[in-house]
Amino acid sequence: MNTTTGLPFDDIRRLLKDMPAPDEEAAAAVRARDGRLTKPPGSLGRMEGIAEWLARWQGRHAPRVERPVVAVFAGNHGVVKQGVAAYPQAVTSQMVANFQAGGAAVNQICKSFELGLKVFELALETPTQDITEAAAMEEAECAATMAYGMEAVAGGADLLCIGEMGIGNTTIAAAICHALYGGEAEDWVGPGTGVDQAGLKRKADAVRRAVAFHAGHLKDPLEVLRRLGGRELAAMAGAILAARHSKVPVLIDGYVASAAAATLHALDPAALDHCLAAHCSAEPAHRELLRRLGQAPLLDLGMRLGEGSGAALAAALVKAAADLHNGMATFESAGVSDKEA
Repeated sequence: MNTTTGLPFDDIRRLLKDMPAPDEEAAAAVRARDGRLTKPPGSLGRMEGIAEWLARWQGRHAPRVERPVVAVFAGNHGVVKQGVAAYPQAVTSQMVANFQAGGAAVNQICKSFELGLKVFELALETPTQDITEAAAMEEAECAATMAYGMEAVAGGADLLCIGEMGIGNTTIAAAICHALYGGEAEDWVGPGTGVDQAGLKRKADAVRRAVAFHAGHLKDPLEVLRRLGGRELAAMAGAILAARHSKVPVLIDGYVASAAAATLHALDPAALDHCLAAHCSAEPAHRELLRRLGQAPLLDLGMRLGEGSGAALAAALVKAAADLHNGMATFESAGVSDKEA
């Protein structure tokens, strides 16, 4: 029997209902200035659109990236006992320690491009329930974890990059996608951190059994998140939602982060309008997930590391797009002749 009250998720639904609209006046101002910059129209390709996107969601006529933040959320998963991961669960906390010591890939990328880094450790000593036999989280816990993720924009940011760390979480992402979009379990699983063919079969089997176990409760995307998700996915969904309300554009990292975002998109496709996909992961199902989300990734480098690394790299492009728009001279100020009328 379902004993949840619905009350914890009501606050989340209210935030979704009251999402701020885009600032089209700011976007129009960027388009107008772009047309006067010393370059042929459209010659900077997507970089021009990125500047307009920043303006639309920051609400600034002169978009800027001065306080970019990478938020990495770490969680552990009970489904690991199904043999779905190539590494032991202890690696999650070991990698968190590595982030904090400055030794991970994301630390180096943040250093290269002067990005802030926040690491959120989510009860690693207590993995979520095994999704093949129970709901990952109770409703109150899932809602509270989403609220905790909202802290990612506390203290100020003008661009948020979301990423994750969690042994077993590509299985979780696959289960969410299978629940939201159907198909076969095999359509959504991949090697993750490097499982072999036997491990891949175990992943698909776990995803299939999990979705079957929770069938009948998966029409509500928030139920998908709390039953099949993990704490780091719930926190990332909360961070995306808080960023919208704080006028902070978001870069979404790889497959797992995109699966978290997919639960919001399933509730309201407009919930991700302030987001861009940072990159397309080498995890096979990520490209199809991005297609479902209507997202064209900024980068496609064959990466599959996680930890916000792709989003951090893409932040450099976003910073450059803002600097190009604001720093380039106009035809008038540079004394350069525009094309003839």
